[in-house]
Amino acid sequence: MAQDGPDGWAAPLHRVALDRAGVGRGTRLLDLGCGRGEFAAAAVARGAVVTGIDTDPEAVAAAAARVPEGGFRTGDAHEPPPGPFDVVAAVQLLMHAAGPVRILRRAAEIAPLVVVTLWGRESECDLRAFGEALARWLPPRPPPPRDPLPITEPTRISRLIDIAGLRSLSHDDVDVPFHYPDEDALVGPVLSAGIGTVAGRVAGPAAVRAALLDRCAEYRTPDGGYRLVNRFRVVTARLRDNAP
Repeated sequence: MAQDGPDGWAAPLHRVALDRAGVGRGTRLLDLGCGRGEFAAAAVARGAVVTGIDTDPEAVAAAAARVPEGGFRTGDAHEPPPGPFDVVAAVQLLMHAAGPVRILRRAAEIAPLVVVTLWGRESECDLRAFGEALARWLPPRPPPPRDPLPITEPTRISRLIDIAGLRSLSHDDVDVPFHYPDEDALVGPVLSAGIGTVAGRVAGPAAVRAALLDRCAEYRTPDGGYRLVNRFRVVTARLRDNAP
């Protein structure tokens, strides 16, 4: 996907994840790959006691500033702190992790419940329009991996959960609208993102802007903004009783 979307887009996704995990007052939650603290802030607002780790020191500093009630540190999600925790969350993390099975297993060893969020399939996300608009100026995609199913496929994440020795408890699809108030809000982040800079070097920013606005015309709202709806998945799991 081209970008994470406009500010505040994740609130509906975070709400479902927190609901499914039963996060409330006093819940001890570990936020793996905490980023700049958006999910941690939503958990703290419910009364949770949050610990967060991320490999990016700047993101950790931003999370600590955003959520002073939490405890944040630089660290690798593959080697989480020992806890104990009530919930371990991996929000938009596993798609970028070298060892998602290891993360899932370690998470389930330190908490009775693991909650994961992921992008849906590319075909389920309107943000694919950005890549489609600029495809003529982008290099060919690399060949698919030996395992053709990406982690965004429901059967793939279910398989990873099973390999990790966990048992799935719930699967939810969450459709999240991304709202852009005007053309600049839509185009600006794409121009500064990877595909935008690559396409811009080939065709120039004006051509990139025109292509994006043409492709996204179907998402235009009566007030002159844009509304793109993207699907995410929320999965909860726990360690199987017979896991080694």
